Amino acid sequence: MPDLYIGLMSGTSLDGVDGVLVDFASNGFDVKAHASAPLPAPLRAELLSLNSSGPDELHRAALAANALMRVYAAVVADLLSSTSISASAVRAVGAHGQTVRHRPQEFDGTGYTLQLCQPALLAELTRIDVAADFRSRDVAAGGQGAPLAPFFHVSLFSRPGESVGVLNIGGISNITLLRVDGSMQGFDCGPGNALMDAWCEQHTGRPYDDGGAWAAAGTVLGPLLDAMLAEPYFSKPPPKSTGRDLFSRTWLDGHLQAFGTAAPADVQATLAELTARACAADVLRHEPALAHLVVCGGGALNGHLMRRLAALLPQAKVASSAEWGLPPLQVEATAFAWLARKTVLREKLKLQSTTGAKGARVLGCVYPA
Repeated sequence: MPDLYIGLMSGTSLDGVDGVLVDFASNGFDVKAHASAPLPAPLRAELLSLNSSGPDELHRAALAANALMRVYAAVVADLLSSTSISASAVRAVGAHGQTVRHRPQEFDGTGYTLQLCQPALLAELTRIDVAADFRSRDVAAGGQGAPLAPFFHVSLFSRPGESVGVLNIGGISNITLLRVDGSMQGFDCGPGNALMDAWCEQHTGRPYDDGGAWAAAGTVLGPLLDAMLAEPYFSKPPPKSTGRDLFSRTWLDGHLQAFGTAAPADVQATLAELTARACAADVLRHEPALAHLVVCGGGALNGHLMRRLAALLPQAKVASSAEWGLPPLQVEATAFAWLARKTVLREKLKLQSTTGAKGARVLGCVYPA
């Protein structure tokens, strides 16, 4: 009997919404359909602006959440239309929302993570139960609230007798380390595509560096790279998580001002190298004998970045998640369909090794249709 869930993900890169319709029958999973939609330019600009303090934030955030849910609902409609599956056949939609602030354990010791989402509106628009707000319970339990996908990665990418790393390169990069002894560790490495995309859009008008060709044409600026790699976050031990709160244009501009004039292509090359070096350093620090590095997210489509990872980690076979059975733009959305199912079934996740939470918790809450 089918056990159908939809997962929706709009990541830190702000490049759009990915959705999948997944059947979890027989304790496995089968992706029945994938759909995506770009974020309208005004909404994308507003979500990016809301990463920083500004006027009338509560009003703007509420309306941005409503607009995002309409994009989510359109993706759900595409998934159902392409499979001829009715909304009533889907148990729940897992809606991640758009992270605009991520400050766990700061200020009062608990801190917060904030994803713009309006699950009640999404339930109205789709007539399907919606599971959402996955991260806040983890933060309340003393955790980082991120990353959460590692719990899904275990079921998909584990390989007996070999250590496997799963590197998701979205706006921010995060890694899951699946060890031979069965233990698992996951944390955010640092910037993924966010800085590269912002620099590329400013200087070329394109939203991202297609295949990394622009970065490949530039020259890495060693002193600038060294200065950026001196950021204390990189040497901080896990559990740890980060976001645009730290790795923002303000952070980049501060380094560029200290460095002086540079050719835009050389800065792009340096930003690509920053992402690759930060990720590779975490592998070498925490699992130096890694056998496989599985890359997902938009970064898996950046050929230059993939080549740099392979060069920095010669002991590991670096490959796209597509070679492991799931295309790179579907992994995170599938993870949130999986998390939605855990929420509906009230199954607890053992969060300590990844987020540092005090113990196993049920994540998320359900908004009935």
